[in-house]
Amino acid sequence: MIPATFDYVRPATIDEAVAALADAGEDAGQDVKAIAGGQSLMPLLRLRLAYPEVLVDLDRIEALREIRDDGDAIVIGATATHHQVLHDPLVGEHLPLIARATATVADPAVRHRGTFGGSLAHADPAGDLPAVALALDAVLHVRSARGEREIPAAEFFVDWMTSALEPDELLVAVRVPKLAGPGWGVHYEKFHRTAQAWAVVGVACAVRRVNGAVEDARVALTNMGPAPVRASAVERFAEGRTISRDAFRAAGEHAAAGTDPPADLHGSSQYRAHLAKVLTARALTAAAGG
Repeated sequence: MIPATFDYVRPATIDEAVAALADAGEDAGQDVKAIAGGQSLMPLLRLRLAYPEVLVDLDRIEALREIRDDGDAIVIGATATHHQVLHDPLVGEHLPLIARATATVADPAVRHRGTFGGSLAHADPAGDLPAVALALDAVLHVRSARGEREIPAAEFFVDWMTSALEPDELLVAVRVPKLAGPGWGVHYEKFHRTAQAWAVVGVACAVRRVNGAVEDARVALTNMGPAPVRASAVERFAEGRTISRDAFRAAGEHAAAGTDPPADLHGSSQYRAHLAKVLTARALTAAAGG
């Protein structure tokens, strides 16, 4: 299909982009969207599931691509591509869970165009990176003509394809705390029916091992509700346990607690709940080396 007619703006700076969002939304009352790699938005435009009147292209804004060390965290620019994130040495050293999950996103062609911030702002519960951001307690930095604000990942994902971003706000960067201290292991376990497909269920997991036991566990689930889900019951059960496959299988039994898995052509709610338990046990085992 062909997208509906829209006006096109291509700013060169963050300030120009923010001004364009404000001008279209507040002054003209138009529906406006920002586009970076376009790997999520373009299919919606073509299917006319999204039909903004103004499209603000962020591709020229170099400042949005920066990845930098910020002391106890790594700051990833919103339009850094998946390929850039996957091969960045800072991400590889301090945020290996992001690198692991990014490697599973679609295919190389999509990873060369799709962006880290775009995946988060799109807020698809079947996307891989929202659950990772949730597990790592990421903070999303947004800007508008009204000022700047920081939104914790736990508050950013509101509902299916809905984030806490206001129409005139632009996601500019994501600050992700480093996994501090020795003993951390990470894993992203994903089940999908075909190569490059969305996850039927995914599990983002980070485990800190101390003296053969789990000192800290971070677990978040992909596609187990209208937004990514922090598996708090799994974390509570796993922490303090001696590392073993049996312990992680028992922890995995809590994975579906508090979730609302969808039912679709790829599986029923009950099937997803079962998958979440199995995949969580696998992810914990792989992350902890148990």
